Amino acid sequence: MEMSKIPQTITWAKMPLFVYREVAAHLGQVFGVEVELLTQTASGFDYELSQVGGLHIRRAPTPGSEDESRVLEILNYYGDRFGGWQAL
Repeated sequence: MEMSKIPQTITWAKMPLFVYREVAAHLGQVFGVEVELLTQTASGFDYELSQVGGLHIRRAPTPGSEDESRVLEILNYYGDRFGGWQAL
């Protein structure tokens, strides 16, 4: 993920619910950041899909700030371990 922009809404279709919650908790510790877990919108049940549709990140820090760098560090950490994020 580029350091120049924090996406507002991201997803990874197969990320487990507990990981989404952990990411949201870590991001929520960054000053000025609020995170919402999005509802899964799949039309039918698929055991392989996450129970969460994605994350919506609100009030992201000012571009170039230390807080923005921290958000990107958190997103990159989880993206590297559990699969790449996709912007929605």
